[in-house]
Amino acid sequence: MTEPRLHHVQALSPTGLHRMAYWEWGEPSNPRVLVCAHGLTRQGRDFDALARHFRPHYRVVCPDVVGRGQSDWLGDPSGYALPQYVADMVVLLARLNVPQVDWVGTSMGGLIGMALASLPGSPVRRLVLNDVGPTLEWTALARIAQYVGQAMHFPDEPTAAQALRAVSLGFGEFSDEAWLALNRPMWRTDPTGGLRLHYDPRIAHNLQALTPALAAAGEAQLWDAYDRLKLPTLVLRGADSDLLTAATATAMAARGPKARVVTLPAVGHAPMLDRPTHFAPLEGFLLAP
Repeated sequence: MTEPRLHHVQALSPTGLHRMAYWEWGEPSNPRVLVCAHGLTRQGRDFDALARHFRPHYRVVCPDVVGRGQSDWLGDPSGYALPQYVADMVVLLARLNVPQVDWVGTSMGGLIGMALASLPGSPVRRLVLNDVGPTLEWTALARIAQYVGQAMHFPDEPTAAQALRAVSLGFGEFSDEAWLALNRPMWRTDPTGGLRLHYDPRIAHNLQALTPALAAAGEAQLWDAYDRLKLPTLVLRGADSDLLTAATATAMAARGPKARVVTLPAVGHAPMLDRPTHFAPLEGFLLAP
């Protein structure tokens, strides 16, 4: 099968129920499951290339985190935060009905995986943190906050692709055709004409309210979660990343699960894990005995 299957699972927030979409690749009866969780403004189809590569080994499951892609939007924007995302993933894992999963998380998706893996009784067996760690550089957060939540509207696909490329330079080099294919799931037809971005603009609510003091408090909680990890952990760092510094990656190799760190050249925040040079370290880690 060359295309993924789209499923939904119903989850709970303080304002009611919502449906979270997830894309599934590979043999549906395969008990070996790889969950791939995307970044702040992205969606599960970011992992199409990775899923195609690993589906001979795994059932690959790529959720659209609530507020993005094919998932519902929350009634209260303050719910767009780690506790809600982790709770939704617990519901997803119950639906998958397997004792263990491996986890690849890009940026926000890595934080979700780290929080989930730090819980007692977690089913996460191996954890990949793609260009993210407990320390998130304030300058990078401020950069991201400048464009997250804008109700972007485009007259056509080339304009939409160009606009997303302008705020995604850290993703690395792409041909025009490959960039368009990667980002086509990022927009929807607007009833008034043209295209609009796929996500709820209110996902920016908590980020825009962030201060250096709040960021420092959150960092302490994230390091506490990281230090509780008891599972094999791989950190992938974009060589030009402004979110995950080399110093933070070095600290992650020295404490907690003592992660293996691999630096990916010619990319910043965040590697899209869509090419052979990115697959190689994942294969060595995920498929090891």
